[in-house]
Amino acid sequence: MARIRYGARDEAEIAAARTASSKLPDIWSTGVVAVWESDPDVVAAVLPPPLKPTGRPLVRVNISKVDLPGYPLGAGSVAVAAEHGGVEGWYPLVMPMTHERALIGGREVFGEPKKLGEVEVERDGLVVRARLARHGIAFVEVRGAVSGALPLPEPTQKTDFYFKFLPAVDGSGFDADPVLVHCVRNEKVRKLEAVTGDVVLRESMYDPVADLPVRSLVEITIGEKTTDQQGRVVERVSAQSLLPYIHQRYDDPAQILDGPPEGSA
Repeated sequence: MARIRYGARDEAEIAAARTASSKLPDIWSTGVVAVWESDPDVVAAVLPPPLKPTGRPLVRVNISKVDLPGYPLGAGSVAVAAEHGGVEGWYPLVMPMTHERALIGGREVFGEPKKLGEVEVERDGLVVRARLARHGIAFVEVRGAVSGALPLPEPTQKTDFYFKFLPAVDGSGFDADPVLVHCVRNEKVRKLEAVTGDVVLRESMYDPVADLPVRSLVEITIGEKTTDQQGRVVERVSAQSLLPYIHQRYDDPAQILDGPPEGSA
């Protein structure tokens, strides 16, 4: 009988897939990173408990193109500085991806707030332009010119915070208490340059990062780096404390209640 592709995979196939994913080579990306200070009250307002603000109200945008053979990927994020349990890191509010494969794994495994979007990184000589866009709106754009090489940093670890949850089937909240994930990224940089420029935030009802204004630009860089990541659940969090922030994950929070008619495809 011909193989039934929706049928169960055997143990050997599952083990082979797991082994292949654990032996990925270093994947290098070229990316623009901008960091700025915003309003302390605004940064604090977007952090679901138990996350807390750090000593500086920093916002970071990362806009990258990833060299995947035959599968070029655009990946971005807008995050605010946060702290949990003595660990300082970043809480991403939105992470546009240009392909569904990158979106699904991050959302379902780690709880990353990934959404399909447009991600562009362009360099023409010294001139740099990078943007994140969804629904026809370039809600973040970084523009500038390379002003010189920077010393390469040592390999480092960075932490991102995510909330992983499933909306309840009956629309009453969540199927189980959400979990807070610490995702630790090991980062290596092989090229880094400073950029003199600015950050433009445009109004979008879907991605309202314009609420995080640039009060003081800290830095803009362009570089080449590779990262790997490992996540761990650090605690379960109160469903009631997270529910007021659930709209961060969706363009329309009501869509989690949109169920297809019985028997529809």
